[in-house]
Amino acid sequence: MDFYQMAGKMAVGSRLRKLSDILTENAAKVYDVYQVDLEPRWFPVFYTLAKTEGLGVMEIAQSIGQSHASVSQIIKKMKKKGLIAEVKDEADGRRSVVELSAKGKEVSEKLEQQMIDVKSASEELLSEMQYDMWKSIEEMEFLLEQRSLFDRVMAKRKEREVQKVKIVDYHAKYQNDFKRLNIEWIEAYFKVEKTDLLYLDNPKSYIIDKGGHIFFAEYDGEIVGTCALAKMDDETFELAKMGVSPKAQGKKIGWLLGQACIDKAKALGTKRIFLESNTRLVPAINLYHKLGFQKVTGPPSPYERANIQMELIL
Repeated sequence: MDFYQMAGKMAVGSRLRKLSDILTENAAKVYDVYQVDLEPRWFPVFYTLAKTEGLGVMEIAQSIGQSHASVSQIIKKMKKKGLIAEVKDEADGRRSVVELSAKGKEVSEKLEQQMIDVKSASEELLSEMQYDMWKSIEEMEFLLEQRSLFDRVMAKRKEREVQKVKIVDYHAKYQNDFKRLNIEWIEAYFKVEKTDLLYLDNPKSYIIDKGGHIFFAEYDGEIVGTCALAKMDDETFELAKMGVSPKAQGKKIGWLLGQACIDKAKALGTKRIFLESNTRLVPAINLYHKLGFQKVTGPPSPYERANIQMELIL
């Protein structure tokens, strides 16, 4: 079976490269017939200089949509062929620009006849196609500028891995995980306080038995995240003790835990969820904002590290 039939749209880059190789091979034959001493891949740079003299490397790169390094290499090769010359910019003597040399201008004149035939043949080819490839390429370039293929792949990877995350309720067997995950992040940024240990060493008596809940995130059979919903009064719960293992970050585990707490609070008829954090924890603060929390000013915190309070009205 043909590779492209097996791989399908996953091989879009390879398929376009194959098409590019076919067109480049044909272009080389065309240059040879018209006796134009120019490599096909030089054409964008050469044509740009033929239409606008005295350009810097960066200006050319931006014009043709190629990297500065790639254009620099092409210019070096074209200079070696004697097709371009480096001169001082008339507007700024401290700046060097490139332009076609006398030999380059001769090649440009010979290229004119070739371009007439190539343009006509290309238009004929495109007209024979069922779909407008030129517009499709423009559309793909536009879409990739909005969101790269790399970003799209990473998003799909995250979506797939999120499916492997399971949110489970508190069980005595997870007590060590509850403490481990929280100690891990606290010690990474701050110091463990006495109030922390009261909750981390006795989660059942300080949280569960008082009407609260603790959730855990399981990934590939391992507990990698946790978050508590501690009851403050009949109308308010506190979102507390959220911790996600560094090796499991990037899988939306914090979001899933936070959402599980919010859903539980709603089911219990709670009107408000309160939390305390520290502005150094930028990813956590961003997560809370995404979950709908807003900054508020509340009573003094029992934690030294807390410098921001937030709430979510349900």
